[in-house]
Amino acid sequence: MNSNDNQGLSINHPGRLPDFLRNLNMTYIKLGYRYLISHLFTLCLIPLNAFIIFQASNMTLEEIHQLWLNLQYNLLDNCVSVVLCCTFIVFVITVYMVKKPRSIYLVDFACYKPLACLKVNYDKFMYHSVLNGNFNDSSLEFQRKILERSGLGEETYVPQAMHNIPPMPTMSAARDEAEQVMFGALDVLFSNTKVNPKDIGILVVNCSLFNPTPSLASMIINKYKMRCNVRSYNLGGMGCSAGIIAIDLAKHLLQIHGNNYAVVVSTENITQNWYFGNKKSMLIPNCLFRMGGAAILLSNKNCDRLQAKYELLHIVRTHIGADEEAFKCVYQEQDDAGKVGVSLSKDLTVIAGGALRTNLTTLGPLVLPIREQLLYFYNLVIKKIFGSTKKPYIPNFKLTFDHFCIHAGGRAVIDELEKNLQLQSEHVEASRMTLHRFGNISSSSIWYELAYMEAKSRMKKGNRVWQIAFGSGFKCNSAVWKALTNVEPSPNNPWNDCIDRYPVDVAP
Repeated sequence: MNSNDNQGLSINHPGRLPDFLRNLNMTYIKLGYRYLISHLFTLCLIPLNAFIIFQASNMTLEEIHQLWLNLQYNLLDNCVSVVLCCTFIVFVITVYMVKKPRSIYLVDFACYKPLACLKVNYDKFMYHSVLNGNFNDSSLEFQRKILERSGLGEETYVPQAMHNIPPMPTMSAARDEAEQVMFGALDVLFSNTKVNPKDIGILVVNCSLFNPTPSLASMIINKYKMRCNVRSYNLGGMGCSAGIIAIDLAKHLLQIHGNNYAVVVSTENITQNWYFGNKKSMLIPNCLFRMGGAAILLSNKNCDRLQAKYELLHIVRTHIGADEEAFKCVYQEQDDAGKVGVSLSKDLTVIAGGALRTNLTTLGPLVLPIREQLLYFYNLVIKKIFGSTKKPYIPNFKLTFDHFCIHAGGRAVIDELEKNLQLQSEHVEASRMTLHRFGNISSSSIWYELAYMEAKSRMKKGNRVWQIAFGSGFKCNSAVWKALTNVEPSPNNPWNDCIDRYPVDVAP
């Protein structure tokens, strides 16, 4: 999901808001109600504990000794009651342990690094655009300007079909691209973790625009000869935020099926989705999307905690597709000449901002300190009661998260999130450098960003990471991870050969 550099992801857009934003305050009311109900028992215990502590503080040593003697006498006199009480406590603890959600661990992940021969710099991109003969002068100039302002560097990759003159976006070429990316990432993952593909119980693949038959998941099962009872899922058409959706699906499956490994493969396919028309809103993906993918190994085994890199804490998914404007803001269609592309709506920034606000409304109470939650609530009440014109209070997420993986959808997306979440340049460094080195690699971009932090040896034990991505439909999804150790880069980290050159200056 992208827009040109005149568009931004503004949370506080001054223009007209869609209907779902007018009723956004109901979200806060519902969230507060759910929080109250979920913690009702705990909240009721607070005054009881306070009363007991108060009473105990006023007792003398003699009174406390007498109370203990009475308690001993009653225990001996009512041993049957004690046994029954203990049995009940053991039963409650057992039920709690059975019902408690399993912890989900990220054992390791791998990002695919394409061959050097697939690199495309600005000059080569424009030269091929001229030679293929599909673009008029206005479209060529538009693409040149987008490239210059995009934040992409000179070493991003496109598949072999786009290097051919003329391009050859065939089904066979698209399959070749998918196999290169998926198998390349999985080979590294299985090599690094020493996990046998036959031990994988759950497989989730997400690719938005390329969904052949047999599916991409079936291609993986065939390649690695996985067992016949592997639970496989293939997610399509869900945009750049589908990687977090795939993690969420794998998480729920792992909490049901004990002692299992799950593999998530996140990628996008460019070969058959290059736009060859002259509608400018459809030309932007050509300039920004590049080749890449990631494979992630998850586990619910307690023994894997010792070797895992991260533990999954939260996933928050926001889908505002019930609104017609939101549903069509990123829309695959044909132009007037019958050529297929993805069209971006002029209302994209307003809708994305609303989706982000809604996502933060749910995520905030899960992760923010109480002080930040109270300040936000106070600001909201003052604004509603007294009609204050002050900007809404933006909670300080830097108090909660040590690292941020913002989907590298484009320079404007990163700029606006940096501004609206009041982040510093170091917080968005991984996103900017991923965009510069690899381009917009769709749902896998958040994993290249995490790999960047590992290559810089910045991930320390206990650090919390926030992954956030946007996608068509319209969606905004967040995932929160906690580092279980001082994480070092895995072998074949995609940044290993160039990390010393980063960060670089990406000023326009």
